[in-house]
Amino acid sequence: MTTTLDREQMKNVLKEAIIELVQEREGVFRDLVADIVEDIALARAIREGLGSGRVSRDEVLRVLEAKP
Repeated sequence: MTTTLDREQMKNVLKEAIIELVQEREGVFRDLVADIVEDIALARAIREGLGSGRVSRDEVLRVLEAKP
C-alpha cells in the first residue's frame, strides 16, 4: 500500500514536526537562535569595520581595557 501526501498535507506534517522538535528541545533551539543572532551581528560589525579607518593594536587594547 502506498500513501501519498499532497502539498498542503506535507506542509502541515512538517509544521507539526518542527513544533514538536522545538517543544522537546527548547534549550537546544534557544542556543541555535542565539548563535544565529550572534553570527548576524558579527557579520554586520565586520562589514561596518571594512568601511572604517585602521587603528593600531594598542588603540584596540586600550579601548577594551577601559570597558567595565
